[in-house]
Order: sequence, then C-alpha cells, then structure tokens
Amino acid sequence: MFVRTENFRSFIRLYPIITIIIAIHILFFIGVNLSTDLLRLTAGFNIYILAGEYWRLVTPIFVHEAFPHFLFNSFSLFLFGPALERILGKYKFIIGYIGAGVIANIATLFLQGPGYSHIGASGSIFGLFGLYVYIIYARKELIDQQNSQLVMTILVLSLVMTFVTPRINILGHLFGLVGGAALGPILLMSRKSRY
Repeated sequence: MFVRTENFRSFIRLYPIITIIIAIHILFFIGVNLSTDLLRLTAGFNIYILAGEYWRLVTPIFVHEAFPHFLFNSFSLFLFGPALERILGKYKFIIGYIGAGVIANIATLFLQGPGYSHIGASGSIFGLFGLYVYIIYARKELIDQQNSQLVMTILVLSLVMTFVTPRINILGHLFGLVGGAALGPILLMSRKSRY
C-alpha cells in the first residue's frame, strides 16, 4: 500500500493529482526562492486574510521556502497520498487534501492572531493522516492491519515531532488532522471495496 514500485511514467499515470501537487510544490519552491514578492503574495499572513485576501487560505498549502520543509512534505505526499488517491478517486482526493489544508489554515487564522504568518503543506499532509485515522476506525475494510499499524506509528511520531520541532504551526498540524478525519465520512460515504 505504501511501497512505491512504479517507474516515473507509471506513477504519473496512476496518481495524476499527487504528481500535479508535487509539481506545484516544486514550482512554488523555486519561485519563492527567486522572488520574495511571490512569497509575500502567497504566504498565509493572517492580517491580510482578515483584510479580504482569502486566497491565502489556499496558497500556503503549496508554498515552501526551506528545502527540508519542501522535501519532507512532498515526500510524505509521495508515500502516503497514492493509496488515498486510489481509494477516494481524483476529485475526492483533491477535496480532502485541499479541504484539510484550508481547515488547518482557518484554525490558524482564528487561533494564532492577526500577526501570525505560515506556509507549507503540513496541514494537508496531516489531513491525509486524519483520513487514514477515519478509515482505520470506521472503515476497516479499506485497509489491512499491517498498514493500519504503520500509519498509526508514523502519525504518533509526526505528532511528537510537531511538539518538539521549533517554528512549527502546531495548530495547523492538529486541525489538519481533525479536518481530514472530519472529511472522511463525507468523502468515503459510497466507497465499498478495499484498496
């Protein structure tokens, strides 16, 4: 389920949404490192969101400035996204991924205060884990025991890292997780068979 054996071409064909999101990550990573104006335009500056720049609830999901941040989030999407893209289908995966990120960014907006700013896909990545948590506890037929244990182990480690790593949007991570779990029943309402 989480072992990637596809070559580059077959990965693109099987998981087009994840491929597009990672490509957007790459383009924004290059762009914001070449132009601080692009970073200023796309970052989640709460004060600007409150002033009506609502695109900033979405754009931070795709923006990374530091290479380790970009690499970690893109690699997490590469590992844990394909099974969900296959389970949910392309359109529901987009809704789940962006929806969880937006929920995380809305929570950040209201709970971090107007002076706070943030970037990164972490809220959406934690949203994927939230979807997995919903599947593990409410839709066990969609995932086997071994993969359930793997997901929960990585989630626990990720939550520990959330609280011990400096400059992390803790609320973004937590509300991304909650957002993904909350979207699970809606997105998986009609899904019947196992991955």
